[in-house]
Amino acid sequence: MTRMEVDVTGLFLEFSRRKLLEHYWPRLKASVETLTEEQVWWRPNEASNSIGNLILHLNGNVRQWLVDSFDGRDDKRDRPAEFGAQGGMTAAMLLGQLAATMAEAEAVLARLTEKELVAWYEIQGYHVSGLEAVYQVVEHFGLHYGQVAYIAKSLSGRNLGFYSELDKTGRAAGSARLK
Repeated sequence: MTRMEVDVTGLFLEFSRRKLLEHYWPRLKASVETLTEEQVWWRPNEASNSIGNLILHLNGNVRQWLVDSFDGRDDKRDRPAEFGAQGGMTAAMLLGQLAATMAEAEAVLARLTEKELVAWYEIQGYHVSGLEAVYQVVEHFGLHYGQVAYIAKSLSGRNLGFYSELDKTGRAAGSARLK
């Protein structure tokens, strides 16, 4: 491959894998693992979701849009149950369930091909390309990871330290750009 020939598929999948599995997922996990069950299921009001609901929702989304769709499995997601839950699982249980799904998602991202990314899928009533499905999962996980981190930080009062590797200029220490 010459310098002008770029493996866009490989770049897209590697970036998606890195954002989802090396940034968002570990940070979400670190935000939640020290919380009590009461904190995990706390809601400011009935119109809002708890951290527990958001983790169940992320698990359902990643499984439906990334794992089951690309593995050709039946969609068994119960989205209303993700938001209807009001307890019964500890942080460790929720994170364990999501960890298993994330491991499956990692395997899918490691094996996807250009052909699968340009193919069309029916997911949750939407007609989307494989590329759109992967992008939706990464974007969606980022959105809800931010909500989880905000709630966890509000409840615990602790600095989560996600960017402690940055120097005072906002750059990765010893690096011209953040990878």
